Amino acid sequence: TENQYSGCWGWHQPSKNKEYAISGGRNGTWFIDVTNPSTPSVCAYVPGVSKNCTWRELKTYSHYCYIVSDACRPNAFQIVDLQYLPDSVHVIHSDTTKFVLGHTIWIDQDKMYVGITNFNNGFSPMTVWSLSDPEDPKLYSRLEKDDHNVAEVHDMYVRNDTIYASIGWQGLRVYKLNHADSSLSDIGSFSGYSSGSYNHSSFLTRDGKHLVFCDEVPGGLPAHVVDVRNLQNIQPLRSWHPEQFTTPHNPYMMPNDFLVLSSYQDGMFIYDMRNLSPDSSIGLAGFFDTYPQGGHNTGSYGNSPYGGNWGAYPFLPSGIIIANDMRNGVFILDPAKAYSVVNPLSVGEENEKPDFAAFPVPASNELSVTANVPGSLTVYNLLGEVVLSARMTQRNGRVNVSSLAAGTYVLELRSGNSTATKKIFISR
Repeated sequence: TENQYSGCWGWHQPSKNKEYAISGGRNGTWFIDVTNPSTPSVCAYVPGVSKNCTWRELKTYSHYCYIVSDACRPNAFQIVDLQYLPDSVHVIHSDTTKFVLGHTIWIDQDKMYVGITNFNNGFSPMTVWSLSDPEDPKLYSRLEKDDHNVAEVHDMYVRNDTIYASIGWQGLRVYKLNHADSSLSDIGSFSGYSSGSYNHSSFLTRDGKHLVFCDEVPGGLPAHVVDVRNLQNIQPLRSWHPEQFTTPHNPYMMPNDFLVLSSYQDGMFIYDMRNLSPDSSIGLAGFFDTYPQGGHNTGSYGNSPYGGNWGAYPFLPSGIIIANDMRNGVFILDPAKAYSVVNPLSVGEENEKPDFAAFPVPASNELSVTANVPGSLTVYNLLGEVVLSARMTQRNGRVNVSSLAAGTYVLELRSGNSTATKKIFISR
């Protein structure tokens, strides 16, 4: 009944052509062989210094895993050698000589970035560490030496020394790491946007033109895309809600230009971001609800919106996605079918583009549909198979779902060449 898991990552072992899921747990970190995704096996477990601490984030560099936690003192920064997997892992470092707490971590080239770094004596909004010796990181830079105006860097995405820093209530700040003197230069910012609040995390598109980011507080805010081609004049492009009241948590842009978006109680969404422009669509390609206990499918987010899908890892060579749910643990997902059928969310808001509402949530015998245009209705299961179809000659219709087993389905409304889709939930 309590949250047990947090951040996750993945690691590919070229020497043995094996793939692993790495899952942050309440009392430590799990290392799971997912080479055969239908039969995963736990290979190793590294206890944390502090117990009953849900918050862990981790990243890999070469054959090392770097683990940070931001609470539950006494705690420690950990380095784990993965080269002996699947037989075992070796803990290289697990103490406070480097730092005690870190909220988030990112690795770019041979530099490790740690957000909200707490030392035995002192604090830094963000630190940068050299991994020239991966077993003994050296402190390379501290943000407060170059920018005294940032209270904290909650998370950061870094590419080629350019740091897209999510600085919480202060919005987004972009820095450049200068190797000549290890300084950090402020080269751009974005704040004061519509519905903006606590800027949580971000990820850059493959072409470097756009940045996707999420706001975590208060709950229920949309995900955003901004144009970052001119860092002196960052411009908003699009905002959207995966579900009306869900809270997007962590975005991950894949090399094929699809976005994997973790959204707490409503699970993981996949969007087509291949043709981003002010007038283009953001296509919903697929989703998986890792947390059926709450969220849109139950019509309730409970007393707190913060639970469910924490994060994902979509970068393993096989293409499988690792998704970590705070209550339900590791999910191993095959996204292949999500890339073949894409349903536009919105394209310029023309009047005849289909949109609809379906209720009740969840449904048991009959589903009522109210749409802005008439059209054909199709219900798909999560394998993409058609299980029901109906025709709406008016803008109100009903679908008999009494023959469907309990679970999650996709309802599609097609009008002409355009479609709209929503998740529906059947209870028994």
